[in-house]
Amino acid sequence: MSKKTYAVLGATGHIGHVLTEKLLEKGHAVRALGRDEKKLAALKAKGAQVSSPAFDNASQLTEAFKGADGVFVMIPPSYGADDFSDYQDRTGEAIVQAISNSGVKYVVNLSSIGGEVPSGTGPIVGLYRQEQRLNKLSDVNVLHLRPSSFMENQYWSLPLIKGQGINGSATPGNFPLPTVATKDIGEKAAELLDQLSFKGHEAFDFTGPKEYTLAEVTTSLGKAIGKPDLAYVQFPLEDAKKGMLATGMKPKMVDKMIEMYRAGNAGKLHPTQELSADHRGKVTIEEFAKGFAAAYSQS
Repeated sequence: MSKKTYAVLGATGHIGHVLTEKLLEKGHAVRALGRDEKKLAALKAKGAQVSSPAFDNASQLTEAFKGADGVFVMIPPSYGADDFSDYQDRTGEAIVQAISNSGVKYVVNLSSIGGEVPSGTGPIVGLYRQEQRLNKLSDVNVLHLRPSSFMENQYWSLPLIKGQGINGSATPGNFPLPTVATKDIGEKAAELLDQLSFKGHEAFDFTGPKEYTLAEVTTSLGKAIGKPDLAYVQFPLEDAKKGMLATGMKPKMVDKMIEMYRAGNAGKLHPTQELSADHRGKVTIEEFAKGFAAAYSQS
């Protein structure tokens, strides 16, 4: 195996740290780019080169990408931004400019299920726009990795489960939804970068081993935390909106989240490709629930 050099944007996140560690295990040189100094230090101890460029600074990103055989890029969440769409576009444009200026030829772009839809999907629309920007790079091979909803999104329910003894959201609890663990996404991204076999501009849907209803997810979480009777409740969209506003989320962002819920409830956020074994991760909701239980006990 020939040693390659990769740059990983968002290396301290759920996906990025798994990706970084897997590439290091394969013997590659990895530039871990992130914002969490403690987590960067841990990656440095494992052999990564670390730095903290501003994700919306094209010149800093260009320096971080130069000489890399491939890069993993994403638009990190910034739910506190006054205008989330503007933040997405500003960051996305800087990333694309840095790819172009640095001469990188292989890019794995973290997008999302629904990334092919130009409107009506809330914050995912910003990822659609980023896909379109990257597709204008005619001399760069780009793979848009489109995972389904993260299992880790259930961590947002910890205060609700602790405080009210229920799990819930604005999504119906009775129809199967695609969901995947971020560990599996990180490992898939590492595989794609290690092989560098994609050409042109491609999209790759990725989800978990099977679909689960949120009622089934809640049952698994309940068993893991010692609450086998834990129930799932679907909240009206207006109540979900009030709840998000109460957490301090900016109104524009709340509106986008509600739009995303509407799209999901209408069945617009599902994979469009045939889900062969290659498009599925391995972590089951029961396995994820073990980690959730640990977080529950510490919250």
